Amino acid sequence: MNFWLVKSEPDKYGWHHFTEQARAVWDGVRNYQARNNLKAMQLGDQVLFYHSITSPGVVGLAKVVREAYQDPTAPDDPRWVVVELEPVMALEKPVSLAQIKAEPLLANLSLIRQSRLSVMPVRPNEFELILAMGRE
Repeated sequence: MNFWLVKSEPDKYGWHHFTEQARAVWDGVRNYQARNNLKAMQLGDQVLFYHSITSPGVVGLAKVVREAYQDPTAPDDPRWVVVELEPVMALEKPVSLAQIKAEPLLANLSLIRQSRLSVMPVRPNEFELILAMGRE
């Protein structure tokens, strides 16, 4: 199993939108590295849902329920793909970007090293630590 983090602006598509829909096609990704990460996602992989811009932080946990296929928002461009995600649970308390940056064990997290990337891998130990921080 792999672990990931996806970013979304809460005003455009936040955790509340995601849970209301109960399933999301993760579309519109137009960065090659983020696209490659989508292609690497496998059924059942766990995904941290991160709110960017306003009150940045991890707010929930999702899972991959459909692996990569052609992005319907770019039907004539085979370079772009989507995955489908379902919410698993909201964190008891959001794990803010400030908390993540303050934690030495998360110093190599892609979120800190490549802050503009919208879909990124997370190491198992980083994933477990962030979930634990969301339960404290």
